[in-house]
Amino acid sequence: MTSGVSGLLVGRSAELARLVRVLQFAAEGTAGVALVGGDAGIGKTRLITELVGQARECGFNVLVGQCAELGDTLPYLPLADALRGAEPGVREAAAAHPMLGQLLPGMESAPSTGLTQQRLFGSLLGLLADVQPVLFVIEDLHWADRSTRDLLVFLSRMVQTERVCVVGTYRTDDLHRRHPLRSVLAELKRLPTVMNVELGPLKSGDMSDYVTTLGEVDAQELGLIVSRADGNPFYAEELFAAVAEGDSLPDGLASLLMSRVEVLSEPGQRVLRAAAVAGRRVEDELLREVSGLPLAEFEEAVREIVSRGLLRVDGYGYTFRHALLQEAVYTDLLPGERTRLHAAFARLLTAPAELAHHYLAGHDLAGALAASAEAGRLAERLGAPAEAHSHYDQALGLWERVDGAAELAGESRAELAFRSAVMAADSGDNHRAIVQLRALPPTSEVNERLAYYLYETDDQSRAIAAAERAVEGAEDQGALARALATYARTLLWSPRHREVEALTTRALETARAAGARDAEVGALLTLATYVEHQGDVARAHELVETASAEGTGDLAMDLRARFHHARIHYEQGVLGQAAEVADDGIRVAFDTGLRWSTYGTDLRFLRFLIHYVAGEWDQAEAVAGSFPARVGTLPEAILSSFALFVEVARDLPAVESRLSWLRPFWSDELAAYMSRGLAAEHALWHGDPAAALDHVRAVMAPMIEGDPGTLRLAAIGLWALAELGTTEGADDLLSRARFAVERGPTGEGGHLGPEGRAWAVRVEAEWHRVHGRLDVSLWRKVVAAFDFGFVYETARARWRLAEALLAAGDREGAQAEWELARETAGKLRAVPLENALLEFGRRARFGGGGGQGDGGLTAREVEVLRLVAEGLTNREIAGRLFIAQKTVSVHVSNILGKLEVSTRTQAAAAGRQRGLLA
Repeated sequence: MTSGVSGLLVGRSAELARLVRVLQFAAEGTAGVALVGGDAGIGKTRLITELVGQARECGFNVLVGQCAELGDTLPYLPLADALRGAEPGVREAAAAHPMLGQLLPGMESAPSTGLTQQRLFGSLLGLLADVQPVLFVIEDLHWADRSTRDLLVFLSRMVQTERVCVVGTYRTDDLHRRHPLRSVLAELKRLPTVMNVELGPLKSGDMSDYVTTLGEVDAQELGLIVSRADGNPFYAEELFAAVAEGDSLPDGLASLLMSRVEVLSEPGQRVLRAAAVAGRRVEDELLREVSGLPLAEFEEAVREIVSRGLLRVDGYGYTFRHALLQEAVYTDLLPGERTRLHAAFARLLTAPAELAHHYLAGHDLAGALAASAEAGRLAERLGAPAEAHSHYDQALGLWERVDGAAELAGESRAELAFRSAVMAADSGDNHRAIVQLRALPPTSEVNERLAYYLYETDDQSRAIAAAERAVEGAEDQGALARALATYARTLLWSPRHREVEALTTRALETARAAGARDAEVGALLTLATYVEHQGDVARAHELVETASAEGTGDLAMDLRARFHHARIHYEQGVLGQAAEVADDGIRVAFDTGLRWSTYGTDLRFLRFLIHYVAGEWDQAEAVAGSFPARVGTLPEAILSSFALFVEVARDLPAVESRLSWLRPFWSDELAAYMSRGLAAEHALWHGDPAAALDHVRAVMAPMIEGDPGTLRLAAIGLWALAELGTTEGADDLLSRARFAVERGPTGEGGHLGPEGRAWAVRVEAEWHRVHGRLDVSLWRKVVAAFDFGFVYETARARWRLAEALLAAGDREGAQAEWELARETAGKLRAVPLENALLEFGRRARFGGGGGQGDGGLTAREVEVLRLVAEGLTNREIAGRLFIAQKTVSVHVSNILGKLEVSTRTQAAAAGRQRGLLA
């Protein structure tokens, strides 16, 4: 479907490629036919518009004819339409064929008695031969008259070696079981010259891309439009307009949808109305009972509905073809009719969630409260925390309106609200959990959870206070063990960190005595982090492995154990084992519904980082593709930030869009640390060191002194200062980095893993570079420090080492480091680093990798050359690199000139000889 602004074709590249292939065969003398089907509004016309544009670029004469909903009253209407809209040369050629001339403007009064089908078809074949190559498009075949259907069959069977491509479009949702086009399509699809192209709904990512081209829309509105449009671009356009005007279901769209319902028989409409009350899906037996129709009449009504594509058969029931159709039918019901149907479903249903929905819609508040509470407990057991939270909140919202609410819910209001808060946290909404817990009576259990979630939102002082209250109010040993474990955790990075070991020891003793495995694991993990920071890595490993050895019954705690087990291996450079543990944790998070919980999110970004550090960038980019780009919640924003690592390093087009969505979350310290730190690198690669420095200073301002995270930021800030040619602020950045190394966040020293130590050395080297000193020994240390498996940073350090060696007069050593860095940058497709290395190589007058010359190609030209060597066309390269086809053409011309060759094949061969295609 076309974008409302840019005119780009979104999400249909595969379908377009198939149609272009038929067009190319036709250009070479093998005629072909393509049948393009899809629901109304799915994007058939936009796809054909793109195909027509490409056909004209390739020199095709284009005929486009439209069928109309007129039955057989105007035979050959699309052929007449196509001839009337054709280029003058084609119309002149048609006029030379008397049979076709009668279809042209001004000839309608000519005698038509001789307009026999056989003679007309023969004349059309003659015309197509005269003006080939030809693309003949017949749109909306579902409205085609009988003569046009015959014409389509004739062309499909008779065009063989002519340079002709015939394309027909039709609506699949209009083809009921007795539609005359059905048998024609079935016959044609068996022919070897006919290609069938079905346009299904756009994927959610493509729909998001499409909607954002229509105009400004926030994350919540975008999500609503995408979910309701269900992959249909036309519906998305209508919903976008409705959102702008504050409407729910646009009148025009509702009328369009209901026009397809109104052609049903009365029993068919009755069944469809009942199905709409059931929701998107309904069981066959349940629908029959509620409709009240005799079995034979019910089955005939359902057969009619299914044949018209309004419902689809789905297992033992039926699903609405589109969610908006269900919404339109439901909205069209009278209030009393709607209430009676909901009550009928409620009498027959036993599933709690559906019962709650129908009780509520049928105004049975007591039934809705009881069913909502039970639905929440069921969702909790099934590992669906977001759904559980929603059901519990619905029950809580009804609480004051129902007598005997506690008996109906099966527990007190406080107990239900506590469950709701825990489920909110498990689904990733810690802030909602905190709000709900603060509204509850302050028991030890409530205060312990409040402290736990406050700590995860970095509210340290309030977390400590809540944990102290939890310990003081503990009523039994299990509650005391959990309170002590959480209390120790809240003190971990505070000035009172020395109390952690004693508190965790006490928590472990209490937990083991009480059999509270979750509290025991929590204490073990906190103690492991504490001793790791003190430098006893071996003991930390042992504690984490003990914590991970068996489950606790608390899924969130089990995920926390897996995360720390993977993290400690990652931070010690043991990437293989870290990956294995992270993969297992991610599987558990998805299986249990905790994918958006704190550690469900953390495990996913850790797995991404392992790929990134190990140089597995294609895998990292694939993982990043699953991270939400258009974010609406803080967990989504944090996860999205990590995708920037590889997107910035490869200079992918997604960077600017992702940053624009992340800006509203820069008030959060972690989201800002990740996304603004990488925004700073992006600015540096694009020649804007001042903007990079602004990002660094903004992120570092609220960070506590000694935070190890300042090391990376300080290095980036010093890089920016070196580019600006000023030393102002360099000493402050060095001082903060050294404090993090020497004193740590507690102010009393701490342990840094291999990556932390590497960044610390790089800060020192960058500081010297700011002051005009390219210190070879320091940059050698940076290379060695990152060479524990951090592929990209090792290459970046080699770049600086090569500069230092060249400045020191060691040209041979400099070229050796430069070649190693270029080899890595090429394999990673790290375009900005490749560009920087090529520029340095030109200034240093180095040859290409392996001593071969690179012909002066830029990094982008090398990237284009690699795709040329794969056999891709300019259009395909443009699609792969997200650049204009004309830009690709310029790059290819430059490549041919620089490599002194005349063909693409020769360019590929020259690239291989020069080592550019590694």
